[in-house]
Amino acid sequence: MNIDKIRKDFPTIDGKRVYLDSACQSLRPVQVINAINSYYKEFPGCGGRSIHKFGNKVSEEVDRARESVRKFINAKERKEIIFNRNTTEGINLIANSFNFQKGDKVVISDKEHNSNLLPWLFLKRRKGINLEIVKTHNGVLDMNEFSSKVKNAKFVSILHSSNIDGVTNDMKEITKISHENNALILVDGAQSVPHKEIDVKKLDVDFFAFSGHKMLGPSGIGALYGKKELLEKLDSFLIGGDTVKDTTYDSYILEEIPERFEAGLQDYAGIIGFGEAARYLMDIRKDIERHEINLNKILTEKLKGKVKILGPEDASLRGGIFSFNLPNMEPNHVAMILDEQNVMIRSGYHCVHSWFNARNIKGSARVSFYLYNNEEEIDKFVNALKPLLK
Repeated sequence: MNIDKIRKDFPTIDGKRVYLDSACQSLRPVQVINAINSYYKEFPGCGGRSIHKFGNKVSEEVDRARESVRKFINAKERKEIIFNRNTTEGINLIANSFNFQKGDKVVISDKEHNSNLLPWLFLKRRKGINLEIVKTHNGVLDMNEFSSKVKNAKFVSILHSSNIDGVTNDMKEITKISHENNALILVDGAQSVPHKEIDVKKLDVDFFAFSGHKMLGPSGIGALYGKKELLEKLDSFLIGGDTVKDTTYDSYILEEIPERFEAGLQDYAGIIGFGEAARYLMDIRKDIERHEINLNKILTEKLKGKVKILGPEDASLRGGIFSFNLPNMEPNHVAMILDEQNVMIRSGYHCVHSWFNARNIKGSARVSFYLYNNEEEIDKFVNALKPLLK
């Protein structure tokens, strides 16, 4: 993977500003930007409805993007890929389309993003489901506790990689244990898909949600993977235009999957950009995780003992995320001071308020790497941070 060559594809990388917040949202290469613009400049029509040249071209490009995303996670069929706005919407689609009843047990971990906590808290309040939460220790899921709590569970919904500390769960083992207990499993893959080679067939997960904006794609577009036989049994969470084959005043016939889950006029430009992002990453993604871990090891060595690092000491277990705190300094204050020196990081609770509140930690500062970051940017970050370490 040629980092110098890759950096030239990103218009916002100018050597002056250092962007270390890709766990929130990645930068976009010119190839993705051009793909998005092509829809508005060349064929701004309605896909799947209009039979004129613009409409047909849009349909072709959407099909191409769906195939690219399918290939990216190695799904069996294109129809197993549902386009939506983001991981949040994908999780909500399952939570609200699945026929949960009072007393049904759902298992999650204590590190879930609000997007994989709130839908289940909502169902607990509205339908009376039984929500079980498995603890993590120093970032790592307690597998003994998970094995115990998954017994008699109907559903497991769990993150793949954490946006707090970068720790990745053993999803193959978690899925195996879930299925041995007859529980279906939904994976929040927002933080894993951009950085690892994902094979949903090998993982054997039932559902897998992820977002385009964390993997070089546009904001406001994501995808939900589901096994075909399971998607076909789901009720529709959101229905309207393009989700039905026919209607009368008192009946309707739903479309086949995935269209039955893609209500209304779609974000065609976003879908096209999403497909281009998947193609951009396809041949280099095997090197991304190794590159990020190398950067994390370098940064960890430079700051070890000088800051409080969240998660395991071993940087290789934290992927591309380095979350830290300084004594007697608010994380937001740290981030603002760094921003004044053109170094951009994330600060706050990272949408995982529950985890921080349970530990009485007032958030954290977070550095997150991606394929376009280099060692020079680490040095700039450390130099900007040095005055705060005294």
